[in-house]
Amino acid sequence: MKITRRVKVSKELAKFLGIRFNDISLLDRALTHRSYLNENKDTLKHNERLEFLGDAVLELIVSGHLYNSYPDRPEGDLTSFRSALVRTESLADASRELNYGKYLKLAKGEEESGGRDKDYILANTFEAVLGAIYIDQGYDKCKELVERILITKIDYIVKNRLDIDGKTKIQEMAQAKYRLTPTYEVVEETGPDHDKKFVVAIKLGKKTIGIGKGASKQKAEEAAAQKGIEYIEKA
Repeated sequence: MKITRRVKVSKELAKFLGIRFNDISLLDRALTHRSYLNENKDTLKHNERLEFLGDAVLELIVSGHLYNSYPDRPEGDLTSFRSALVRTESLADASRELNYGKYLKLAKGEEESGGRDKDYILANTFEAVLGAIYIDQGYDKCKELVERILITKIDYIVKNRLDIDGKTKIQEMAQAKYRLTPTYEVVEETGPDHDKKFVVAIKLGKKTIGIGKGASKQKAEEAAAQKGIEYIEKA
């Protein structure tokens, strides 16, 4: 009964993706988080091997596109652009767009802690599904999906240099304009360990130039950096 239901769920996603799998169990495995095995002894495989494969396929597709599309850019720039496109947050957003969270198989505890919308789980799932598609359908079908859901964002990343993270960018701006290095201060930390919320202030000297919020200290600092960039640009 469980197996039949899982196949039905996987077929629903396959239809949404527009892909007719020869072996639908590959997609089912790609949607299976490691935690699920702890509570479902009839399930023997999780998605981490497929994730490993999908990561390599994704890197090749994106690298090929960048190499062909930006012939005058040096290797360092291409590497930076690729990193910005395939970073965890970007792949998680792609998974949300494809509604992968709805189909994930998680342990009860992982689901209750918000696992269906955690960036790292969704990013790993994106790669795992790509790995499943590669085995079942080949490189070209993977390329079609990546071009549709990710490649379209590259031009915007390049034009706005979004490959340079906010903390690096504001440090360069602050040093050039004020000869100061920004500092960060956690001003609030709330919530239980599995659902923390941070509020971080970014300062130039003693002056606060931005406040950022996030589910981790790093994300809150990045959000604060973006606010700081806006402050300096308007000053």
